[in-house]
Amino acid sequence: MRAAVVETVPGGVGISDVEVDDPRAGEVLVRTVATGVCHSDLHAMHGHGIVAPSPFVLGHEPAGVVEAIGPGVHNVKPGDHVVACLSVYCGHCANCLTGHSYRCFTDDDARGADAPPRLTRDGAPIHQFVGVGGFGERMLVSQHHLVAIDKALPLERACLLGCGVLTGVGAALNTTPVRAGSTVAVIGCGGVGISAIQGARLAHARRIVAVDVSDEKLDLARRCGATDVVDARNDDAVVAVQKLLRGGADFVFEAIGNATTIQQALGMAGFGGAVTVVGIPGAEDQVTISGIDLLMGKSIRQSLMGSNRFVADIPLLAGFALDGVLDLDAMVSVEAPLDDLPKVLDDLEAGEVLGRAVITFG
Repeated sequence: MRAAVVETVPGGVGISDVEVDDPRAGEVLVRTVATGVCHSDLHAMHGHGIVAPSPFVLGHEPAGVVEAIGPGVHNVKPGDHVVACLSVYCGHCANCLTGHSYRCFTDDDARGADAPPRLTRDGAPIHQFVGVGGFGERMLVSQHHLVAIDKALPLERACLLGCGVLTGVGAALNTTPVRAGSTVAVIGCGGVGISAIQGARLAHARRIVAVDVSDEKLDLARRCGATDVVDARNDDAVVAVQKLLRGGADFVFEAIGNATTIQQALGMAGFGGAVTVVGIPGAEDQVTISGIDLLMGKSIRQSLMGSNRFVADIPLLAGFALDGVLDLDAMVSVEAPLDDLPKVLDDLEAGEVLGRAVITFG
């Protein structure tokens, strides 16, 4: 099969021929139909906060069709349409048993050291980014990375549910549940931020303020549910949000992962306001919580993959999309074949991708 391989970190990505093994116990072979392009792919290529053994097949937001299953697979069958999620789980640890499977990351179906690699090239092993490797024509993954969805939802849109939408909507519905009638601010209107806006809309927030520096992204935010927008190029974003929401927001979601914008998020929160960091800040980034912030009862927390239980959440989100209350079409601005992935990644890094880019496989 053909796959996008990162040879060394930091480095770029190239298209290469890779051999894929047959599924063993607990494994599923999936024909990839579409994979979303995420900033985390860039982080993995550059070695920014995400460590992946190289060489590896990039990609972690895929959807496809099950071709074959190994012994002991019980949650999917050949012909199923599936979405893969990086939040692999074991199903029996303390985190899984208390509803926090997104904290598990333990794959009981991982191959042992004496088993051959799932992927090889000229006899040498090729790793899979976060156990998935979605930018390949086939994926051989643990059943605990997969969930079946309604076949009525096109896989070219369903792929978004595996990471970006799950993370953004989940932040607003799971990590820090938005209350009906409350006020919300979202900083950063890329794929994850737009998903947080849609999550706040699904939660019936009264006001949703989108903050960005791109006219196109702010227009997309309005289309997806923002009631107000702030152009941070022209306005002091903190002052603008405080003015719009009469003192600050009940909930603020930071979807960039930058110390400066996280600090701004604290400033945008009103009395008792909750700040949720959805982006991935650098390990050395520092944020100051002042005595005034504490006196005002503000709180701050990180949202890891939208605090998901993806086996239940992704089919629910797929249903929202089919019902027309979750707009996936609006989020996709680029569809391209695998050979165009290097350029799409360059465009994403340059900030030229509106919403989400999707790589499709013929």
